[in-house]
Amino acid sequence: MRLTTLLLVLFVCNINAQKQTDLSYYLSQDVTYDQSIPTPESVIGHQVGEWHITHDKLVYYMQALAKSSNRITVENRGTTFEGRPLLLLTITSPENHKNLESIRQAHIASTENNTVTTGNMPIVVYQGFSIHGNEPSGSNASLLAAYHLAAAQSEDVKNILENTIILFDPSLNPDGLQRFAYWANSNKNKNPNPDPNDREYDEVWPGGRTNHYWFDMNRDWLPVQLPESRARIASFHKWLPNILTDHHEMGTNSSFFFQPGIPSRTHPLTPKLNQELTKNIGDFHAKALDKIGSLYYTEESYDDFYYGKGSTFPDINGGIGILFEQASARGHLQESDNGILTFPFAIRNQLTAALSTLEAAKNMREDILQYQHDFYKNARQEAKKENGKAIVFGDEKDAAKTFHLAEILKRQHIDFHELKADFTSNGKQFKKGHAYIIPKNQKNTRMINAMFEKRTTFQDSLFYDVSAWTFPLAFGLDYEENISTSNAGAKVENLEMKTGTVATKSNYAYLMEWHEYYTPKALNAILNSGLRAKVGMKQFSINGKDYDYGTILIPVQNQNKSAADLFKFLQKISEESHVQIDAVETGLTKGIDLGSSKFRALKQPKVALIVGEGISPYDAGEMWHLFDQRYDIRITKLDNNSLSNVNLDRYNTIILPSGRVDSGATKKLKEWVQKGGTIIGYRSALNWLKTNEFIKIDFKKMERKATDITFEQRGDFRGAQVIGGAIFKAHLDRSHPINFGYKADNIALFRNNTLFMKAAKQSYNNPIKYTKNPLLSGYISKPNLDSLSLTVPFKVKNLGRGNVVVFTDNTNFRAFWYGTNKLLMNAIFFREEL
Repeated sequence: MRLTTLLLVLFVCNINAQKQTDLSYYLSQDVTYDQSIPTPESVIGHQVGEWHITHDKLVYYMQALAKSSNRITVENRGTTFEGRPLLLLTITSPENHKNLESIRQAHIASTENNTVTTGNMPIVVYQGFSIHGNEPSGSNASLLAAYHLAAAQSEDVKNILENTIILFDPSLNPDGLQRFAYWANSNKNKNPNPDPNDREYDEVWPGGRTNHYWFDMNRDWLPVQLPESRARIASFHKWLPNILTDHHEMGTNSSFFFQPGIPSRTHPLTPKLNQELTKNIGDFHAKALDKIGSLYYTEESYDDFYYGKGSTFPDINGGIGILFEQASARGHLQESDNGILTFPFAIRNQLTAALSTLEAAKNMREDILQYQHDFYKNARQEAKKENGKAIVFGDEKDAAKTFHLAEILKRQHIDFHELKADFTSNGKQFKKGHAYIIPKNQKNTRMINAMFEKRTTFQDSLFYDVSAWTFPLAFGLDYEENISTSNAGAKVENLEMKTGTVATKSNYAYLMEWHEYYTPKALNAILNSGLRAKVGMKQFSINGKDYDYGTILIPVQNQNKSAADLFKFLQKISEESHVQIDAVETGLTKGIDLGSSKFRALKQPKVALIVGEGISPYDAGEMWHLFDQRYDIRITKLDNNSLSNVNLDRYNTIILPSGRVDSGATKKLKEWVQKGGTIIGYRSALNWLKTNEFIKIDFKKMERKATDITFEQRGDFRGAQVIGGAIFKAHLDRSHPINFGYKADNIALFRNNTLFMKAAKQSYNNPIKYTKNPLLSGYISKPNLDSLSLTVPFKVKNLGRGNVVVFTDNTNFRAFWYGTNKLLMNAIFFREEL
């Protein structure tokens, strides 16, 4: 009876907290606020926490603050895929605003000059909120934090503003925040219901975590592939903040987490002092949370390993990244192990951590500024030891991939140079215009190491995210370290992509090699215009040039355009796709002649992508983005729940990302394949395809017996068997159509699963096969490595008149794995030749 009464009291108290969302719940009553500064309610029309803030209202409020306060300026740094502004507020004292550019220049100078003293400089703090849109307490707290900093008249706040430049990002993910706010608000009950079974707490697929293309943007700080990331990375490098905070949410039954994470899971390139300072900052969070009675923990989970996360990216750039994780109500209030968790309670914790960060910055200003100064001072000393040494990367057959890696270097403020001349190293040819050199003796040498290193030994066997991301391997580029800088030409100031051309007009035929990254874009445009094109199944030579497997032939005769119009059209295509198209005047070659049956006619791809419940939104989004943004190939997204009602005959290719198909559509999908369709399955979809007899797959059975493992250690034992994300080497049969466009016999593949597919008995049915010792970079347990050896990541099998194509690995990982994107394109364009 007493327990029931207590639970009732807790319920009533928390329900009241949900209703009491005025400023007194969040902000100290000991502080006087400037009445001329608008409160959040006066602009957005409701109290903070009463409803989930939509991004448009968030923007209106931040703009209103900037108009009314001389402590705040606001800039729009661009837009999301859905056209929402990417705001950044600069919050500091009016006097600092008058001298902002000189303050910034002095701050940057302290990272470039050993003689600069930092004692009197303001500290720079970047505060970022809700990079995951359905973790919204951060962005909602940003309303209160911005108001407090704009309106509070206390000496403490004035002192903070005098000594701090606050770069304030109220929504790191506008599209996701808007999507989730709509869900939570449209399902809100008049009478708050904390039952976790209520629809309010179970948002529809894909959820609001991701951006428009369903990317987890908290993995994009290093690759910088998304517009939101590019805006914030530009701001980051413009200022090089000393502290960056990243406000997140976690499971409802948790409490509140702040870094540091598990010490053994910190990247070795991160200085130990970084973690010590992080821990000292944590003391301020603990004190502030103690004051309001909130539970918290630290150093027990999460990590600082992958530099592509917001809380870790600053660590390789002389700053201190801090992750906050607040238990999530996932709506307005919900039952939890810690009582009824209300949305306002979550917001208050986030606000408390945001303000305690500024308190820590004020008190630790000199130590943290000196740390950043010393970070770059030490980095310069390391770089001097590398003087005369450089890294070269490129691909003589693919200038576009080379350009896109160079583009990332440019965004990360890493200097690189043209080649002075072509040269060869370790049998790899590096061609001027298709390769670049990175001198190691430069400011961001530690960032270079983070991006290019191959690491296979680790202090810990557990990782919150990937354990490897070696960029030249991800891009499928040749690269060599310890190259002499004597090979370097001019520093690249204005990076430009290679211009595509059609040298001359032909009355006979045109040829396009398949090596360049954007050839699928060009071929799709050609086929989409109704032109005929063929693919060469063998190598040949003509006009003194060797053409590889997969060369595309466009005849001039019997087309829907005249010879003159065809030439103009191909010129346009070559320019837009940055590819070289050659004109030839004869069909006679060395090898297969152009009229040979070894040139196979191609058909326009008509592609559908299965999405919705049961499908990984990350995998599906990466593919959608690849087709829509990179290759301009129209793709239809078919919802899993309505698949049984769709006329599949409109498509010749259907992609099944990691996941499963709704059971009602299984028979229909199989019949479609049997009639001639091609289904392409990825990762866990292989299990579904096998179970439903689309394809026979022989997986290696994995047995992991725990010996001398205690109950307490069982989680770590299981976790060590996970491949969180590592890079492996596979051998290619380049004569197979799945490998057209690759010039080397080996490829680097990213993998984060333990699906080990046995090789076929016939060698020609194993066009991609892991080598005997495949590990290139990252962590994998010894049993898993042994199991992976000599298995295959790709398999194709006929089903009736159609094909079933499967990949165990993600060939489109996080939009920066350029090196394997063409495997999917080959499976689509050359589907009838596999």
